Amino acid sequence: MEGIQYVTDDKGRKTAVLIDLKKFGELWEDFYDALIARQRAAEPRESLEVVREKLRRQGKLDG
Repeated sequence: MEGIQYVTDDKGRKTAVLIDLKKFGELWEDFYDALIARQRAAEPRESLEVVREKLRRQGKLDG
């Protein structure tokens, strides 16, 4: 496939990929976002209201 190159190990197994970012930059951004979301899936979460209250106390949000 044009714009995609595979890196292989000494046994010919694909181990990595090189992507032409000029051609597939938007696709790469979507892929990267999905990786970050998966990586952070187990992180603790805070509700929107808790975040708003913290920002109010810090003077970064009116109301």
